[in-house]
Amino acid sequence: MIAWSLLTRLAWRSVWRQRRRSLILLAAITLGVWAMIAMAALFRGWLEGQVDNEIDNLTGHVQIHAPGYRDDPALEHSMAPPDPALTAVLEGPEVTHWASRVRVPAVIVSERESAGVTLVGIQPQRERGLSFIGPAMTQGRYLDGADDDGLLLGRKLAERLETGLGKRVVIMSQGQGSSIADRGFRVVGIFDASIETMETGFVFTGLGTTQRLLDLGERISEIALKAPRYDDLRPVVADLRNAAPDLEVLPWLDLEPLLQVMLKVTDAFMYIWYLVVFLAMSFGLINTLLMAVFERTREIGLLMALGMRPASILVQVLVESILLLVLGLLLGNALTWLTLWALHDGIDFSRFAEGLAMMGYSPVIHPALIPRDALGANLLVILLGIAASLYPAWRAARTVPVAALARV
Repeated sequence: MIAWSLLTRLAWRSVWRQRRRSLILLAAITLGVWAMIAMAALFRGWLEGQVDNEIDNLTGHVQIHAPGYRDDPALEHSMAPPDPALTAVLEGPEVTHWASRVRVPAVIVSERESAGVTLVGIQPQRERGLSFIGPAMTQGRYLDGADDDGLLLGRKLAERLETGLGKRVVIMSQGQGSSIADRGFRVVGIFDASIETMETGFVFTGLGTTQRLLDLGERISEIALKAPRYDDLRPVVADLRNAAPDLEVLPWLDLEPLLQVMLKVTDAFMYIWYLVVFLAMSFGLINTLLMAVFERTREIGLLMALGMRPASILVQVLVESILLLVLGLLLGNALTWLTLWALHDGIDFSRFAEGLAMMGYSPVIHPALIPRDALGANLLVILLGIAASLYPAWRAARTVPVAALARV
């Protein structure tokens, strides 16, 4: 204990012997740690925003379809409403929200323009908390129930069709037996979505109204649901597949493969980013320790001549490195926490909102720090920092006392 105490005091005094150089290195470590963790939080927040948008934009955490529906969303691939076994799982504790939908390709025609859209028949009350459509209403009213025959349009689509609240439009789609199903609807609500394609590509009406239009009876296209957590859906997916073995049950990662790729790419980018920042810091760390060793050659030779072993010299230099790294980590983490606290309301890119919406990005990014990223950055700095300090420490331990004392 006395030896460790002595080595620690010597290391601490050596760190502050060249105060300016140590402060510059400490600032570099602090900024490096801050850049690692803050950038990770920014990317995670951006990615989580994308995931939340996709989940809210009708995807949900899990979807249930008839086999073949995703390849060909025609009426022939519709399915019966949930039976008692499936309903028991949907009403269980593993599911927080669920709803049945009819979703078919359609054409909407106004007085002046027409456009291809996806007609979605919804259960309005069940969609609250499941998808974006309820809170997204900005003009008019929301649908009152599954038999409401009003139509909800996106703001961009209404502008493109040159129509608005109270106006009538015609919806045409393929009905049973390849017949043409068409009906006039009155626009009762306008909604804004975070992604422009949702505003221009989807129209909504009541589930029962859509079923009557297409002569579907009680059949539906899909069931969407949300669970308490979106990152571990294996239990609920297994229960749903057991309850409905003839149906296709898919979690959101399988429904949105691009997001799955983005998650993997982000994880890889984090480690590459960490490594790049650390390499920049390591050059300063090695240079500082080497300079400290060269400047103290006579001192190290004297200590060795008085009986200090080479191993103790090596440990002393490593302790100097650890002290700098720990101080830098403490300051870097504190600076990161202050930065994230200052940005708790998000980074607003509203002036670029239209361009971001066209690409499917939210105009507000909320940084999200997860423990795994912070722990990984801290462990990387301390472990690789010690590894980078081994060479200066080794050079110090190899000092020959006679030659060191003979230096002028």
